[in-house]
Amino acid sequence: MKLDWMGDHRALIEKIIKYGNAYSNTYKLQRSYGTDMMFSASQIQTLEYILEAEDKEEKMSEMAARLGVSRSTFSKNVKNLTEKGLLEKFHLSGNRKDIYVKPSAKGREVYAKYTEFVRELCFDEIFKYADQISDADKQNFIRIMDLFADVLVWYGEKEQEARKLIRIDSDLSRD
Repeated sequence: MKLDWMGDHRALIEKIIKYGNAYSNTYKLQRSYGTDMMFSASQIQTLEYILEAEDKEEKMSEMAARLGVSRSTFSKNVKNLTEKGLLEKFHLSGNRKDIYVKPSAKGREVYAKYTEFVRELCFDEIFKYADQISDADKQNFIRIMDLFADVLVWYGEKEQEARKLIRIDSDLSRD
């Protein structure tokens, strides 16, 4: 069946889907990424967002939203990175509820090694192509990717079934 509804955009959509599938199959796998530690892509992205927001005193929930992950996923990544010595947790005096996280010296060192590794692995080549794209085209591509991500997050939240208690003995009586 020909997918006419995509018009001339099928190749673009196919590559976005291919990237999404490849990423989803690997983002939780622990790898060294050119460092002496094991961590997942999800964890290193969490560290990256924390480094980026370091001067903003942004809450973890705000960073999770910007990254497009649940607060639970972000918290698990923070816990793992803290256990590995890459992050440190803080709270403001007089407010124990809001947790702030900052990179440790070890976290900065590991992130620097990671960025050197991934830049050589793929980003140098990506940047060569990106340098040939106009700013307007880059902004359009960013909008496309944002739309995809926003719809996936929205639909995933919309489709979650409400949880309910099911009595165990009633399930067993059907067998």
